[in-house]
Amino acid sequence: MSTARQDQLRARRMGIDTYHEPVAFMRENCAVCRAEGFKAMARVRIAHDERSIIATLNVVRGQSLAPSEIGLSEAAWHALGSHSGDLVSVSHPEPVESFSSVRSKIYGKPFDAAALHDVVRDITAGRYSSIEIAAFVTACAGNHMTLEETVALTRAMVDSGTRLAWQQNPVMDKHCVGGLPGNRTTPILVAIAAACGLTIPKTSSRAITSPAGTADTMAVLAPVELTLQHIRRVVDSEGGCVVWGGSIALSPADDRLIQVERPLEIDSSGQLTASVLSKKLAAGSTHLLIDMPVGATAKVRSAAAADVLQHSLEAAGAALGLQTRVVRTDGTQPVGRGIGPVLEAIDVLAVLRNGAGAPPDLRQRALLLAGHLLELGGKAAAGDGIALARKTLDSGAAWKKFEAICIAQGGLRKPRRAPHRRPVVAPCAGIVGSIDNRRLARTAKLAGAPLSPAAGVELCVRLGQRVEADAPVYLIHAEAPGELDYAAAYAAAHPEIVSVKEPS
Repeated sequence: MSTARQDQLRARRMGIDTYHEPVAFMRENCAVCRAEGFKAMARVRIAHDERSIIATLNVVRGQSLAPSEIGLSEAAWHALGSHSGDLVSVSHPEPVESFSSVRSKIYGKPFDAAALHDVVRDITAGRYSSIEIAAFVTACAGNHMTLEETVALTRAMVDSGTRLAWQQNPVMDKHCVGGLPGNRTTPILVAIAAACGLTIPKTSSRAITSPAGTADTMAVLAPVELTLQHIRRVVDSEGGCVVWGGSIALSPADDRLIQVERPLEIDSSGQLTASVLSKKLAAGSTHLLIDMPVGATAKVRSAAAADVLQHSLEAAGAALGLQTRVVRTDGTQPVGRGIGPVLEAIDVLAVLRNGAGAPPDLRQRALLLAGHLLELGGKAAAGDGIALARKTLDSGAAWKKFEAICIAQGGLRKPRRAPHRRPVVAPCAGIVGSIDNRRLARTAKLAGAPLSPAAGVELCVRLGQRVEADAPVYLIHAEAPGELDYAAAYAAAHPEIVSVKEPS
């Protein structure tokens, strides 16, 4: 075994999940720790062969690490690519000069394009800690970003990762602002658009705080973690795809920002705009349709908030050469019946197959959005898009195209339902007066979604519907009895999730 230099320690995998944050662990009496003056929460540079990372230091007291070892979290271990016992060098990283512009922004000075480029570059390279990213997010929150800053941030985020180019034109895309459980229109839209001759290479996200992302639902039906070469083959042969965007590093700075934004529950129109548009521009899109649900428990909660965000998206899109159309939709209740990957996939299949039991609201919303997409892409005249979308769905052409896309991505799978279910019933006879989107989504997550794909919630009622006492208003699905009990306990503690009003 080789002898360690004064700045070297032996790497040890700790098996600790710190999400995407690289974290290092060192003994307080470690010679390197003492020599370099490292303190807890310091940023340290760790190098092995030609690779290096910057990690946040946690100082260990006790015997869990030897003084000659440095422990690495899962994120740090995979990023560094070392093996157990490898000698790694540990040093102070270079100061993050770009953070001075973040401080200036906090005190009211606008970012210029060069400053934002430097900030995004350093975030992508892992030079910013979560605390520093939180400071950047907070400095931009509260709609404190001008249009010029938003456009510059978007450009910097596009430049931070892979950018796709396509021979076809136009290249269509669709995004939902979010906050509405079960709103899984994307697979249906892609099938209709591709069946009508449009090119739509749809890269989607997995869930971060929701019970399912589009990629989670699509993964129930077909492989979604494709290489760029495989994606190109699918799009060339079928005109569209529905894949996970994380495998091809589109706008990686956005992924780092989202990791901090979501726990803080901080949103701003400027950062949300840059997040959405950077991913679409990086994917090579030329035309973008945005579904914006508006409702008291959706992500966009008022018409005033919708006005601000719509202006930001459309103005920045125009400045960046991306034709953008925002469609406001009803955000007062979930879409379809299923909330969770498998349950949403079942709804999608029912609509595409024109099944008798297909959720009518999911079908109608998908047709509305597909109609706008067909008009935006030049396949239908203004006002004629919905009719063409309906014809494509009713004829079976959309289902045939979806089958072909799934096969090209690696094969069409059959969803498997969860073995454990429990109803949540109406406390009295009456009318469904409200449905809390956020708490219903939380119930689905407590049941195990999305990590347990078959877990989630199956909605049995709609707003304004009359129900009898003790009739199910929703069903909790779980893959394990413990998770079923956990979700059911939360549901019992929050009877207002589905509010039933007695007749007056």
